[in-house]
Amino acid sequence: MSVAMSASDITRALTRISHEILERNNGSHSLTLLGIPTRGAHLALRIAGIIEGIEGAAVPVGTLDITLHRDDLRTRPPRPLMPTKIPRAGIESRSVVLVDDVLFSGRTIRAALDALGEIGRPKDVQLAVLVDRGHRELPIRADFVGKNLPTSRSQEVKVHLSEIDSLDEVLIEEGGTQ
Repeated sequence: MSVAMSASDITRALTRISHEILERNNGSHSLTLLGIPTRGAHLALRIAGIIEGIEGAAVPVGTLDITLHRDDLRTRPPRPLMPTKIPRAGIESRSVVLVDDVLFSGRTIRAALDALGEIGRPKDVQLAVLVDRGHRELPIRADFVGKNLPTSRSQEVKVHLSEIDSLDEVLIEEGGTQ
């Protein structure tokens, strides 16, 4: 097991991602951040806090549960539904930034796009991830990446966040697939 990102690395990456989001969108006035539970939701809140510190204005932030849109429901153990919370500003005609911890095959993001389509029609959808580990199975690419971590399929990337795991770090472990 090796540490790929320390707490300070994660903070720097999220700060950079926040600045890139603001630059690409000419500020925060039409942004909505939607985190994919569990860790993506916490990362979205952190990014929203950083953006608010930069811009001086709150950014609407919510969560988007993708459980029922996954294409692997039959092959994984059942998991509880997480809440989908859409901010009061909604998503119609807004730039929505989906936030997740690890981008791997692209299937989670495909499910998120399906779930988002049931809620409304944003102006555009962007993707921010803390880690892009490669091995895409679908033509999906992140707009904002904290760190590219080339991995083998036999490795796992584990993101630990203080809100859940009481520390911030990204680990690469030898073993199964994610």
